[in-house]
Amino acid sequence: MSKKYTVITGASSGIGYETALTFAEKEKNLILIARRKEQLIALQKKIQKQYANLDIIIKTSDLSDKEQVYSLYDSLQQYEVETWINNAGVGSSETLINSDLKQLEQMIDVNISATTILSTLYAKDYAQTQGTQLINVSSAMGYVIALGNVGYSASKFFVSVLTEGLAAELKNAQLQAKVLAPALTATAFIQQANDSNATDLSSNNYPIRTPQEVASYLVALYESNYTVGIVNEKNEFTLRDAIFPIFTM
Repeated sequence: MSKKYTVITGASSGIGYETALTFAEKEKNLILIARRKEQLIALQKKIQKQYANLDIIIKTSDLSDKEQVYSLYDSLQQYEVETWINNAGVGSSETLINSDLKQLEQMIDVNISATTILSTLYAKDYAQTQGTQLINVSSAMGYVIALGNVGYSASKFFVSVLTEGLAAELKNAQLQAKVLAPALTATAFIQQANDSNATDLSSNNYPIRTPQEVASYLVALYESNYTVGIVNEKNEFTLRDAIFPIFTM
């Protein structure tokens, strides 16, 4: 019986890091992806120290570079991937008219292009493989228009629509597509936003969750048959069916 793996992008810190630890606890072999090799090696050693029987593979890739995105996927063809988690993302906390276009382009490349490419390639290969899941990390901001953060909101809206739409297309397939839409989380992006001249996202008006909490949300979604895991307007995490209406062409 061949080994099966869980792929996690953006695994070197934050939600991806905690998700890796959580899936290791579930005795899942892991393929961990990020740009920062040193952090990946440290995570690999930490997991293997506690779970010596697990196979922990690390891959470095800059997902803002389309060539690297395709090369990454090609490099994983030798592995059987039962779960693919697109967690890597780039944040923003400025109005569009004040935004740095280079940073905006990078956000689009990672949040939209890389997520679309990897989701599509994985769905093509595993649509009829029993027990497989694709989980894309969006945001609660991907279900609203977040003034002062429209670019980020729009990029995550794309992720939400893409994933819910793919889930509908896979209705009669074996692969399940799911979208996680957490609220503000204590990640490097939040720290960068607070260090800038942007709105202080850590104020009392914006309760911030820990990466461990969000990783637990992801696992709850993974273990369910629901399409969406979202922090709702009452600031509660809920599991539910697709939110967007479906129109058949």
